[in-house]
Amino acid sequence: MVVKHRDGFTIVELMIVILVLAVLATLALPNMVSSRMRANETSAIGILRTVCAAQSEFRAKNVADVDGDGAGEYGYFAEMSGFLPPRSSAVTVQPTILSSQFRALDNGRVQHSGYFFKIYLPDSNGIGVGEAAGGGSPGTVDPNLAETTWCCYAWPSNTNSGERAFCINQQGDIIGTNNLGANQQYAGDVEPEADAAFVNAATNDSIIGVLAVFTHGTDGGVWVAVQ
Repeated sequence: MVVKHRDGFTIVELMIVILVLAVLATLALPNMVSSRMRANETSAIGILRTVCAAQSEFRAKNVADVDGDGAGEYGYFAEMSGFLPPRSSAVTVQPTILSSQFRALDNGRVQHSGYFFKIYLPDSNGIGVGEAAGGGSPGTVDPNLAETTWCCYAWPSNTNSGERAFCINQQGDIIGTNNLGANQQYAGDVEPEADAAFVNAATNDSIIGVLAVFTHGTDGGVWVAVQ
């Protein structure tokens, strides 16, 4: 008697295996997306700390001093990364204070690890002035107020790259929001206004004021301290 051995799988068995794999992939996908979002948020917080340290160094080195009073001013990404000369100089910063990754500006913003980052400096009324589209100052920054004030926002570059939005200013504390408020939902080109994370701002879009720590910002959302 000859015993025949069956090799391989039948069509039904293959279909069952494919179905099981599809179910497992469906179950795992949300966790993968959530893990990626958390990783992007952690990276964004780290980058904001890097920006804060860079701002302190930029000012301490008196790299930008438009009014010539001997007091350094805070800067934009293009100035600190050596992409463009600082406002009061004809030459770029050497050695650079921020790495070359901060030279890739998209409409005045830098994109990294699923997040956009944007710096605001004050004009003569304290209103936040974002970086020029191609980098550097748009020309309306007040040299006196820029010696004491700046802020930077971070928000998801798309709805699948992160959930929370963050802000830091010259005080060095990072605050974040769940980004679910009716006037929030920041992602991509929907970005925070200059005063979004502030309370008691002097005027609309002013960054002269107090960050909204554990309270509502001018955007209506609750911002909390981030460790």
